[in-house]
Amino acid sequence: MASPAAADQPTSGTPAPRADPVVIRACLSPRLVAEFDAEWESVLEQAKASKDLAGVHKLLQKWRHLAYAELRDPGSYFRLLAKAEQIMQTGENPTAGSFEDMQALIRERLGR
Repeated sequence: MASPAAADQPTSGTPAPRADPVVIRACLSPRLVAEFDAEWESVLEQAKASKDLAGVHKLLQKWRHLAYAELRDPGSYFRLLAKAEQIMQTGENPTAGSFEDMQALIRERLGR
């Protein structure tokens, strides 16, 4: 049986960074470091006031995944934001597959 830590690791060649602020920051572009730092400071202030570290852990997990995505595909975060903005403004996603195509893909992956 796999350990919980092993189950948390991605299966590709690049390992995900640890949920550690220094490690995460090292994986980010300067623009993303600024966003991380702003969120980090806010969450730390909340943790100091509440004496609860749940928000810190949640932030580190979120940014761990963003850092991993940036390691594998630099700029992916800002492309995702741009795509979301385009969809919000136009109300459509020009690169989206149809519902029927998605159902067929799921059936194929499930072997049905």
